[in-house]
Amino acid sequence: MLTATGLLAVVALGLSAAHSKVNKHKPWIETSYHGVITENTDVVLLDPPLVALDKDAPIPYAGEICAFNIHGLEAPFEAVVLNGTSGEGQVRARGLVDCELQKEYTFIIQAHDCGSGPGGTDGKKSHKAVVHIQVNDVNEFAPVFREPQYQAAVTEGKIYDNILQVEATDQDCSPQYSQICNYQITTTNIPFAIDRNGNIRNTEKLIYDEKQQYEIQVTAWDCGQKRALHSVLVRIDVKPVCKPGWQGWNKRVDYEPGTGSKPLFPKMHLETCGGPLSSLRTTVDLLTSHIRKGCDRETYTEKSMQKLCGASSGSTDLLPAPSAATNWTTSLMTDSGKDSDLIFKFDGHQAAKIPDWVVPQKLMDQFTIATWMKHGPSPGLRAEKETLLCNSDKTEMNRHHYSLYVHNCRLVFLLRRDFTQMDTFRPAEFHWKLDQICDKEWHYYVVNVEFPAVTLYVDGVTFDPYLVTDDWPIHPSQIDVQLTVGACWQGGEVTKPRFTQYFRGSLSGMTIRPGKIESQKVISCLQACKEGLDINSLESLDKSIKFHFNPAQSKLVMEGEDLENMNTAMKKVSYINSRQFPTPGVRHLRISTTVQCFGEDTCITIPDIEAVVMVLQPSEPRITITGMERQSHPASDLRAQGVALFRQLHIISSVNTGDTAAHSTDKRQGILEEIIHNLDYCDILVLGEELRPDQESLQLQRSILHGKHLDATNSTSGMSIYGVDSMANYEEVIREVHYYNLRPEDLTERRFRLTCSELNGRYTSNEFNSEVSILHNSEVRAHVSQSVAAPQHMQLVHHPYMIDELYPEHPSGVPSIATMVIVMCIASLVVVVVLGIYRIHLTHQQEVKLSATSNEQDGNWDDSALTITVNPMEYAQATEEVVTSEEENEEEDEDEDEDEDDITSAESDDSEEEVDVQLPTVQGTKRLNWQKTTY
Repeated sequence: MLTATGLLAVVALGLSAAHSKVNKHKPWIETSYHGVITENTDVVLLDPPLVALDKDAPIPYAGEICAFNIHGLEAPFEAVVLNGTSGEGQVRARGLVDCELQKEYTFIIQAHDCGSGPGGTDGKKSHKAVVHIQVNDVNEFAPVFREPQYQAAVTEGKIYDNILQVEATDQDCSPQYSQICNYQITTTNIPFAIDRNGNIRNTEKLIYDEKQQYEIQVTAWDCGQKRALHSVLVRIDVKPVCKPGWQGWNKRVDYEPGTGSKPLFPKMHLETCGGPLSSLRTTVDLLTSHIRKGCDRETYTEKSMQKLCGASSGSTDLLPAPSAATNWTTSLMTDSGKDSDLIFKFDGHQAAKIPDWVVPQKLMDQFTIATWMKHGPSPGLRAEKETLLCNSDKTEMNRHHYSLYVHNCRLVFLLRRDFTQMDTFRPAEFHWKLDQICDKEWHYYVVNVEFPAVTLYVDGVTFDPYLVTDDWPIHPSQIDVQLTVGACWQGGEVTKPRFTQYFRGSLSGMTIRPGKIESQKVISCLQACKEGLDINSLESLDKSIKFHFNPAQSKLVMEGEDLENMNTAMKKVSYINSRQFPTPGVRHLRISTTVQCFGEDTCITIPDIEAVVMVLQPSEPRITITGMERQSHPASDLRAQGVALFRQLHIISSVNTGDTAAHSTDKRQGILEEIIHNLDYCDILVLGEELRPDQESLQLQRSILHGKHLDATNSTSGMSIYGVDSMANYEEVIREVHYYNLRPEDLTERRFRLTCSELNGRYTSNEFNSEVSILHNSEVRAHVSQSVAAPQHMQLVHHPYMIDELYPEHPSGVPSIATMVIVMCIASLVVVVVLGIYRIHLTHQQEVKLSATSNEQDGNWDDSALTITVNPMEYAQATEEVVTSEEENEEEDEDEDEDEDDITSAESDDSEEEVDVQLPTVQGTKRLNWQKTTY
């Protein structure tokens, strides 16, 4: 029998068996699904729709679908049952999906039925199906350009298919919305177009002169017709047609005097238009032929230049300035110019005879001939000889002893010796063929003769003759010879003596020096240019650049292989002018360049360029001479030791700083600034009647000239001190010039005028006049009496400017200690004299009081600007006369006044002077012409 428990177990087993028999089948779904979801939504549209079937239907639970399970936790989706009976389901996104992050998803899905009962026990699963979902894009992004702006350059005159391409992108994930379907230029009225791919082209030829740059705004659309939020800027530069050549240089370069070396092309570079170059050669020419003698040189006289350069003494100037003493050049045409550079022009019709007293007698075996010459080709098919210098027979015969001439652009020097010197066949004619002879430019020629060798220097460069011909010596004779310049004298073998073989050209500074030849150092100094080309920072120049200057530094040649190194080298090319007062005006520059290319038959051509250097006007110096204008001396001084005419001389020079470079129209705006420069001569001119050589003279100790570049000449008209030297040396020498007069009895005064010059008269000083009054015996007594008894009558004229500032060691406003001592001595002398008179004329008390009052006032006069020069000899003589006069007036009280007389005699050893200081008068100057022509 079954118990109750057993019965219940049997019932349960039976029910379970019954249910398992009900849920016999698994749910069924499709094997794969394809779905689409639009981004930013959560519903997935599946194809086919999600439906699960179960053959157990319509049995409750067993035939119903309870769930869809998705395998793959990374998939952001879930599946829900919409109707368990029909088995419909739906796939949803758990959040918003973004196509730009992931365009597709794939996962596994499975259906579950409800099993045998409400708890889903014994539920069955369907097979696994693959679900593939694609995310549909939404046009949420606008196109964006890759670059913030675009830039390109085109050459004028060309049509381009594609100048540049702009490009925009879109962040949308689908081709429909991420692709750019169109570009558009939004700027109107411009000659450009753009295609669908963003390529910009020009629709017409562009012209640089009309417009150098275009700015274009471009926008873009994607294929969903969404427009870019921001347009992009496109700049297109128009370049002129590339022309090879130098660029970045200025047509004019201003040069301020005294600034040293100034770069000419600091920003210049060579444009080669991309052509490959293997080498470059650049030549820079400084053209200065229009500046007097070919360039800016010192314009001192030939004498001064030879002294400055250390040339040997004893040369003779054959072409001096015309004057009464040098009248053989009077008939010649001259061109002095603004820089006082004396030039003689010869047109083939004039010449000059050199006086016999000027001509060196014998040249011997060593001598030098030097001259400046400017000469061009001779007219005619067969040119005649053109004589510069000729020494020929004066009469009877027509022999040329020596001459220098030009023939067919060849320079020839002829030297015929006579039988007294040699009797063999020896060299006689020396020929040079040089381009300089006929290039119409100034050159300096020096012929150094060391017979039988003859050397020619042209602008400091040595040239040997290309041809030397021999000849027999000249037979000796008693015929006088004639030295001529500009032609040759034909005194014999003709009906009438005349000049022949005229010279056509210009000459200057022709000298002849017998007995010595000139060194190359001196020759280079005499012709040296003070301006030229230069290279700044030569040590920083690249080693690959080869450069070369001509001797005058007017031509610079540079060669190299690297373009950038050549550009750097050109930026260092400079102009320099070392003169303190350069010649103002234009200097022309020409730059020529040749290039070679790598293995090409044709290469680019670099055009020449021309520029100018403008040398600005220097500030003109104002040379001022100051000193004592009047002085009085006893006649005995002029006979004994002479009188120093300019003992207190001072020479200063100043410029107006507001007048530099001639830019200031109001010179008063500047201030005077003292400067230091040289002088080249100072002339002391006798005013009135010339000196009488039998009794008057100006003398200067030669020893004072030692160690200086100075010399002096003397005549009855005055004295000239010349040579390029400092103002201080000129002061020292001129202060030692003494005036002597052996018989001054018939003279009461002598007046002299001093003028000084810089640059051969280009800048001259004021005319400073010095007057010497000659005191005879009676005048000496009156002079001393006036000085002692009436000092209130002294004329005091103050210097209003410069003296205190420029010469602080001798201030005009503060007397020196010596001056104060002298004044005290004079005052003591006056007091003693007054006391003596008081004791003698005691009865005339009132007059004594008036006299004492007057002298007391005299003792209190203002001496703040007094400058006193002591002449002991003059004062000693005057004192003796004063003492004698006093002794005669004091005979009545001789014993009482003996002590006072002794004191007076002791005090009278001091001296006094008449003071009269005046400002110099500035007038025009006239250069003295001296008798002496050799130095």
